[in-house]
Amino acid sequence: MTFDKFKSTAGLDLKGKRVLVRADLNVPVEDGKVSDATRLERLVPGLTELAQRGARVVVISHFGRPQDGRDPRLSLAPVASKLGELLGQPVAFAADCVGEPAERTVASLPPGGIAVLENLRFHKGEEKNDPAFAQRLAALGDVFVNDAFAAAHRAHASTAALAGLLPSYAGRLLLGEINALNSVLENPKRPTAAVIGGAKVSSKIPVLKNLAAKVDTLIVGGGMANTFLLAQGCKIGKSLAEPDLAQTALEIIGEAKERRCQVLLPDDVVVAERLAAGATARTVPVLETPADQMILDVGPNTVARYSGVIEGTKTLLWNGPLGAFEVEPFARGTIALARAVAKLTKAGRLVSVAGGGDTVAALNAAGVTEDFSYVSTAGGAFLEWLEGRELPGIVALAQARA
Repeated sequence: MTFDKFKSTAGLDLKGKRVLVRADLNVPVEDGKVSDATRLERLVPGLTELAQRGARVVVISHFGRPQDGRDPRLSLAPVASKLGELLGQPVAFAADCVGEPAERTVASLPPGGIAVLENLRFHKGEEKNDPAFAQRLAALGDVFVNDAFAAAHRAHASTAALAGLLPSYAGRLLLGEINALNSVLENPKRPTAAVIGGAKVSSKIPVLKNLAAKVDTLIVGGGMANTFLLAQGCKIGKSLAEPDLAQTALEIIGEAKERRCQVLLPDDVVVAERLAAGATARTVPVLETPADQMILDVGPNTVARYSGVIEGTKTLLWNGPLGAFEVEPFARGTIALARAVAKLTKAGRLVSVAGGGDTVAALNAAGVTEDFSYVSTAGGAFLEWLEGRELPGIVALAQARA
């Protein structure tokens, strides 16, 4: 895909125009209050800019996964309230995303006003990419702005069909996400490296294969590394692994070697009899993993080796933790490497891009999220991009008229 086809709203006269913004308001809510506003905070600059240009800003989003239409527990009302706090201005809320409630709310918006419409998924037409539902949404706007990269892997009415019905543009966040990912996958400064962790090889086979063809060094961590170690004849005790994918792991190593990409695995590991807080843990050479214990983190020698390799790179991609970081003391390897990456990034020696829910949580735990070059809050869309797949929402926007 040629990304120069994406256009922003820069230079457009938006005064008085109804700008329909597809955002990602799918944030955690507990007891009626937003518990993590990170995604909303990232939206604020873009929405503020549109409002300051005199646009009548209409924000649409899904929230959760309603099973049978309208579900009060999945209303966007508390999210709209929090967004208003962050914006520092009132945010109107419509009790539906189409029909009379939405039309009335949009019609009453003054230039510079912002409204949030109710959960798109309260209507089955959203997930079905129904053209008729998309037409009802399009009737509420003069211009469409897609600023929800996190939803771009879904061919839904608000991400795909809608882009063909209005003059359509890429939002500030979406452009930033694409530029960041392109900086590590399409036009990186070399040498490049990728840290890919997580529990299972099965969930990231396409990612590993795609990256093995693109980066110079592939660092495999988490439970996935156990499968790679097992494939190479290492005894891994009671560690989580997927023996049936041992051959796949060898194939990935072989493909990487053909492309002159080195695959790095742990040489010392932290083991324990069980995965539990306070479990007795010790560090051993990987070849000396006890039969009655499990590998739960990488050891300090491995962290030092990985850090040394990353010091010699210019661009790094990170997705997934190196160990069971949610449980002490098995977060230390991930945190130590994250801090090493952050230090290099702050020194201007490394471009670092990270993404994925567990990854963001691990970087937050290490206190280094702000020190990476870019941290994506997208989940499935981020992974599918790493797999080299075209995302329906991105394709629709590239093909849309401006």
